[in-house]
Amino acid sequence: MKIQKSPNLKIFQDYNLKLYDYKKRRIDVKKFKKEKDKIKKVYDNLCNKRKIKFLKAFQIISTKLKEMYQMIAIGGDAELEIIDSSEIFNEGILFSVRPPKKSWKHIQNLSGVFALHYFKPNPIYFMDEIDAALDFKNVSIISHYIKTKTNDAQFIVISLRNQMFELCDRMIGIYKTNDITKCITMNPNKGER
Repeated sequence: MKIQKSPNLKIFQDYNLKLYDYKKRRIDVKKFKKEKDKIKKVYDNLCNKRKIKFLKAFQIISTKLKEMYQMIAIGGDAELEIIDSSEIFNEGILFSVRPPKKSWKHIQNLSGVFALHYFKPNPIYFMDEIDAALDFKNVSIISHYIKTKTNDAQFIVISLRNQMFELCDRMIGIYKTNDITKCITMNPNKGER
């Protein structure tokens, strides 16, 4: 074994370089942690605002939906419920209705478009045979609702039910003769073509 006579002084220089690098990185880590905490605070604040805004909208829509269902069904009840109240955006919303003198049913294919219209109206809506499964009385109720309660929007409704299209401002009929598709525009209120 060979013994070194002079100490390796370069090791002190290496140590000092590593120590400097460590201190610099520690300062960077503190800076990044501070920045991360600041961004996390902004993110948490936005999440909280989103939750508050959603819950306010949910309450308004839920109340209006209940009113509208009771008007359309002439009685009964409807309710919206958040499936997971601790994580409101994870599981969705449960929509349940109780027709007059019947039990509660969970609904998956019924639109809350009129309640949403009350909360935040859109300028135009397209509805494709929303009345197809309804009886005469309910078609009349919905058509009158569209006519009287939604003056701040335009509704384009595809319907084969006269209770629906008799109340329209303008009607476009599409038909086929001799393998040619044609259309006709009418104003039912004025009886003109």
